[in-house]
Amino acid sequence: METKEPLTVRQDGGDDPRAAIEKQVWEQLRTCYDPEIPLNIVDLGLIYGCQVTPAAGGGHRVDLTMTLTAPGCGMGEYLKMEVQAKLSTIAGVKDANVELVWDPPWNYGLLSEAAKLKLGLL
Repeated sequence: METKEPLTVRQDGGDDPRAAIEKQVWEQLRTCYDPEIPLNIVDLGLIYGCQVTPAAGGGHRVDLTMTLTAPGCGMGEYLKMEVQAKLSTIAGVKDANVELVWDPPWNYGLLSEAAKLKLGLL
């Protein structure tokens, strides 16, 4: 089974509004924390994909694919709504869609080096 790596952040959006919005998306995602593990969802490796596209009528649409550390997590809908709300605050984002997926299943290999260090896994 192929594992999906989180998308990398482009450091400078330059004149490309989609790249600038994507950067802001990743910044906002880093402010969302798993309620059971004191790490942000990016470092936890919960973000599988992020796509910024032009929205009908102007602005941009953000489609985000993410998972949870366990399918039975009772906080899944809360975390999904928090992510969607934070993405909606980004200037130029007219629509934010967050999809929870379970394939591939989350595993410790998706943790960032910083997360592994903080959790004592390195």
